[in-house]
Amino acid sequence: MAAASVEADGVLSLHLASLSGSALPRWTPGAHIDVILPNGLVRQYSLCGDPDLATWRIGVLREPASRGGSKCIHDEMAVGDRIQLAGPRNNFKLVDAERYLFIAGGIGITPILAMIRQVAAAGLPWTLLYGGRTRSSMAFLDEIAGFAGGDVHIAPQDECGLLDLQRFLGQQQQGMAVFCCGPGPLIDAVEDKCRTWMPGSLHRERFAPSNRPPLPKGAFEVELARSRQRLTVPAHRSLLAVLQEAGHSVTHSCTAGICGTCLVKVLAGVPQHNDDVLSDEEREAGGVMLVCVSRSDSELLVLDL
Repeated sequence: MAAASVEADGVLSLHLASLSGSALPRWTPGAHIDVILPNGLVRQYSLCGDPDLATWRIGVLREPASRGGSKCIHDEMAVGDRIQLAGPRNNFKLVDAERYLFIAGGIGITPILAMIRQVAAAGLPWTLLYGGRTRSSMAFLDEIAGFAGGDVHIAPQDECGLLDLQRFLGQQQQGMAVFCCGPGPLIDAVEDKCRTWMPGSLHRERFAPSNRPPLPKGAFEVELARSRQRLTVPAHRSLLAVLQEAGHSVTHSCTAGICGTCLVKVLAGVPQHNDDVLSDEEREAGGVMLVCVSRSDSELLVLDL
């Protein structure tokens, strides 16, 4: 860890650099990394700096009910400490559009920052709705003020109440892409407002699984195309667990369908999606799935493993 700074009440930004001094891999707005903490926990954090820099920056909120991740970063780590990183990966890519509406709640501003930077540099019109509990809890306000050409609405809840989604989402605007990141209730509300918008208009990233209904727990067969091995996935076990037990090392992290780490290609069969990563178009195409939470609508799935 090369540097750390306080960005708001309970929010630290960490600047990460290679031990060798070489540039860290390039990334695109919306990307995140895995941080392997000294206590052994693995956590995902959005990259929120400048993709053109040789270092990476992440923002970390101190969670009151921390399970050990944010507590470790805020209380136990110091500048100069070595940590392992993996990635970057991007499940929240900035798409081409005529104009952009960015909606952020709390620490959900982190993946949005790099998107605004790119859109502003390109001279495209953009609007930001940014909500938080209090103004002092909202990170990167000064940085946001420095981006050109935007229509910025900063809305601390104790001053303004909830974000006025109806004003901005009540009627679809032609050529607009909507990007949303933040607490589950905010994303749920934005999804509800965008139900009548053209498919593909809304792009969102969750930090916790949505309240999706459980999948039917029927058994199914999986064939691994590279070895022709067949495995049975019982009703009470996940596909990821069965693959691991059979000796197949599938990269994974959250096991909740929100990080996209365990994405695999589907060569045949009909996956039954239960994640919060894939777009509606990707779900419909059925060419990929997240094996930690998803199952099968067909008796057999053939995976590129």
